[in-house]
Amino acid sequence: MIDFFTASGGYILPFIFVLTIVVFFHELGHFLVARACRVKVETFSVGFGRALISRPDRHGTEWKLGWLPLGGYVKFAGDSNAASTPDADELAAMDDDARKDTLFYKPLWQRSAVVAAGPVANFILAILIFAGLYTTLGQRVIDPVIGSVIEESAAERAGLQVGDRVLEIDGETIETFNELRRAVTLNAEQPLTFTILRGGSSFEQVIIPDRKRTTDRFGNAYDTGQLGVSVSVEGDAVRHVRYGVLDGLQRGVEESYFIVEQTFVMLGRIILGRENADNLGGPIRIAQLSGQTASVGLVALINLTAVLSVSIGLINLFPIPMLDGGHLMFYAYEAVFGRPLSARAQEAAMRIGLGLVIALFAFVTWQDLARLDTFGALARFFGF
Repeated sequence: MIDFFTASGGYILPFIFVLTIVVFFHELGHFLVARACRVKVETFSVGFGRALISRPDRHGTEWKLGWLPLGGYVKFAGDSNAASTPDADELAAMDDDARKDTLFYKPLWQRSAVVAAGPVANFILAILIFAGLYTTLGQRVIDPVIGSVIEESAAERAGLQVGDRVLEIDGETIETFNELRRAVTLNAEQPLTFTILRGGSSFEQVIIPDRKRTTDRFGNAYDTGQLGVSVSVEGDAVRHVRYGVLDGLQRGVEESYFIVEQTFVMLGRIILGRENADNLGGPIRIAQLSGQTASVGLVALINLTAVLSVSIGLINLFPIPMLDGGHLMFYAYEAVFGRPLSARAQEAAMRIGLGLVIALFAFVTWQDLARLDTFGALARFFGF
């Protein structure tokens, strides 16, 4: 499968594979909860634009596959568009029985549940994917024990020694070398408090990881934090662990939470000017990562699907009109004040939200083009 992806489709086929799965489950969350709340669903679409495939089901829902695979939507009865903006004229023309089937006239808790179900479905998908990988394939675990210290590194300046074991970083328990690497990589030039075990006793040491420009196997350059140590491979320091179902689910939850936590940390640093906005990526970047990951193997591509599912679920919860979080923000206003926000105010907010989404899309796409060989990236994106 992967050879077919990379040989015949450049980046486009892996990109469609990953995004279609994530979008489908997001919209499926909205759809299933809407059906449970007896809301009439007129359209379930993966992709935008003219339908490549379209088929109605016995409930009157049109299932579509749009030609532009950059998202999807579920349109309910009484909606004027894919963003679930109520159509005042259509709602006014309905009789009481028809109105009962619209999202607009459902109780507040049901409307909130339908809207929140999309992002929740993304989180569930990611947890299940991670859990499935942990239970079927397991994980290579390396103890957080230092095997060597690089000269003139942050570790050497801090006095770390071979055989030291990292117990905690900033109060968070470190059980594997991968957890150590993650904490350091994401905290370049940030002071971290290490708890070190040496010779049977522990002590604390503040270490500031160096910022280094590194290049991965595909030529992508990143600024990362580096401690300047390597792993110890003595004894049973390296082992392969396969988890049970419950432990695998727990690991899946922890992995998803880690992605959410680090996303907020990174966004905060970008806003404060502590990190470069080059770390943000748009559709071209996602396509590039999908193609590169596909060349590694199907497991890596499935793992990327889980990561993107968490990211898309989180982004959709941001309180921006046009996104699910924007609708939840309107519902929160209604819950607090006992009445919905006026139609005029909602329309104005939607326009502002649309402008923000378009501006963000344009910005991250420009970042993609600036980061990459523009014409080469576009050619690979479209499979040339």
